Amino acid sequence: MTIRTAEFKTSAPGLDQCPDWQLPEFAFIGRSNVGKSSLVNVLAGRRELALVSNTPGKTKLLNFFVINGRWSLVDLPGYGYARVEKQVSAGFNQAVALYLARRTNLAHVFVLIDSRLPPQAIDLEFLEWLGQTAAPHSLVFTKADKQSPTATRANIAVFMAQLARMRSSPPETFVTSSKTNSGRAEILGHIAAILAD
Repeated sequence: MTIRTAEFKTSAPGLDQCPDWQLPEFAFIGRSNVGKSSLVNVLAGRRELALVSNTPGKTKLLNFFVINGRWSLVDLPGYGYARVEKQVSAGFNQAVALYLARRTNLAHVFVLIDSRLPPQAIDLEFLEWLGQTAAPHSLVFTKADKQSPTATRANIAVFMAQLARMRSSPPETFVTSSKTNSGRAEILGHIAAILAD
């Protein structure tokens, strides 16, 4: 997929304020400081489309970008430091929960995981919750350039083994680096396939 245009459209504090359109939406979410805004910029081919900050939790609203006039990339707030319980806790943005569970034109969710870390309870708990919704989703392991490919593969294997205890079929996975742009073509290809389906 070639990205010809990428433009910010609006920010919404909750589901009721989301854009009234039929564009298929591809949402990106992850633990705070996982590199989400950097990945959004890489995918869009725009260095400063999404705000990149060293301060975790900087994204507070649901941010909508229109790509090629055909689909929307949605930058969601990170799920912070508090644990995600089956009943949505204060640490997990309730507006995001409603968006993921009820947004009718949500086509796919990309859940970002830091490839350098051992499995984090908050990521696994979020995925357990997400699995109870109807939202199709994939995993994106970020920051692969910050360690060896062997270490990345090993960490992903451990994470997927943990996840396998919670569900029978594992989601598709992608490995990315915002520094080298690796994984960009694969994610855009996945989006293109969904759009064509």
